[in-house]
Amino acid sequence: MIVPVILSGGSGSRLWPLSRKKYPKQFLSLISENTLLQDTVLRMPNDATNPIIVCNEDHRFIVAEQLRQINCQNNGIILEPLGKNTAPAIAIAAMTVQEIEIDPILLVASADHLIEGKQSFHESIDVAKRIANQDKMVAIGVEPLNPETGYGYIETDGSEKTDYSKIISFKEKPNIKSAKKYLESGNYYWNSGIFVFKASVYLKELEKFEPEIFTACKKASLSIKKDSDFIRLNSKEFVRCPAKSIDYAVMEKTNSGVVVPFRGIWNDIGSWESLWSNKPKDSNNNVKEGDVVLNSVKNSFIHSSNRLVSVHDISDLIIIDTDDALLVSSKENSQNIKNIVLGLEDQSRVEIDNHRKVLRPWGYYDSIDFDLGFQVKRICVNPGSKISLQKHKFRSEHWVVVKGTALITCGNKVFELKDNESTFIPKGEIHRLENKGTIPLEIIEVQTGDYLGEDDIIRLEDDYQRK
Repeated sequence: MIVPVILSGGSGSRLWPLSRKKYPKQFLSLISENTLLQDTVLRMPNDATNPIIVCNEDHRFIVAEQLRQINCQNNGIILEPLGKNTAPAIAIAAMTVQEIEIDPILLVASADHLIEGKQSFHESIDVAKRIANQDKMVAIGVEPLNPETGYGYIETDGSEKTDYSKIISFKEKPNIKSAKKYLESGNYYWNSGIFVFKASVYLKELEKFEPEIFTACKKASLSIKKDSDFIRLNSKEFVRCPAKSIDYAVMEKTNSGVVVPFRGIWNDIGSWESLWSNKPKDSNNNVKEGDVVLNSVKNSFIHSSNRLVSVHDISDLIIIDTDDALLVSSKENSQNIKNIVLGLEDQSRVEIDNHRKVLRPWGYYDSIDFDLGFQVKRICVNPGSKISLQKHKFRSEHWVVVKGTALITCGNKVFELKDNESTFIPKGEIHRLENKGTIPLEIIEVQTGDYLGEDDIIRLEDDYQRK
């Protein structure tokens, strides 16, 4: 048996504004009807067990819901208190999975990559699994099709072994001159970020080459707490762990590292240009999504989330329009959109974290309008769900039911509201909104006060163990 370990900790900043920190690209349906995470899980080999997912605390309910949507059970959703790159994440997964099965083979994959050619992928994994049983550590290398500067590379010894070649080094994203040199040599592969090895072999090599990482992960995993599918680590121990990728922590140092080639289509969807290259196009080589009207437009990607976007007489551009942000970029340099995100971080802009519509484990809210002293939200609570029992220090709330039946707790009172009925929640009053019905509950919430930030929530009880 083989245990998939799906790493779902990326932020996807190069695909802003569709990808946000609180809802990054792995949770978006960018290529198919499924999200990238769902497609990653569904392409696992038939002999694989239920996967282990590694993600951060903010994404735990998104991961659980997306697995539920495809009827996928799991062997645990490991919550990282802080992102520490791939070597610690895999170590925690390896230590956790050994409680389920004695020394399983791990198939480590990122949650946000595109792979076409499922049969070829399975064939490469079958070869990798056989070699991993010989205590080798296998990296799946993609045979490069062009001198790509957006991917990392794996240098091999160029040996003529039938199934694999030995790893010499890992290379960061090169300039075009180096990329051409790599392609011409024939000894380089694109680094897919997919690895296959025994759990025990990985941990042994990690302890040898990075004992500080191994020790921190061991201590963090000794006092884990399980809450349903969620596995919480010892935060104090884990934050002490050095941040390092598996490439440089282990794979480049070990004598057991080898590359098994994959000859299908692989893409890390690392920019709008790479996404454009993998989508169907019109006769002018454009990708258009949503309510879009084009005239004399060529080689461009235009996306509209909710309104008409009309574009005239341009070429080779990226135009992404969402509810709260508009991006316009050249297609060629779309890799550098991360610099926009860094600038927004410096300004503490909320648009880097969330969309206007924010998912919650109980449903969602959509910030319709706001100005000094007020904010209007549309709130939807799923059947059988409820928000936390809470209060606010700085704001009052007016609730109007537009669909469904709401069970309201306000102070010592508990009562129902139906369509077109309303109530007022004074500042400082303990309150809760609950949907005991069978259809989604929708309300309009008008907040008033001196401060309307999301951190003005004091939770007294919560079904989802949020702070």
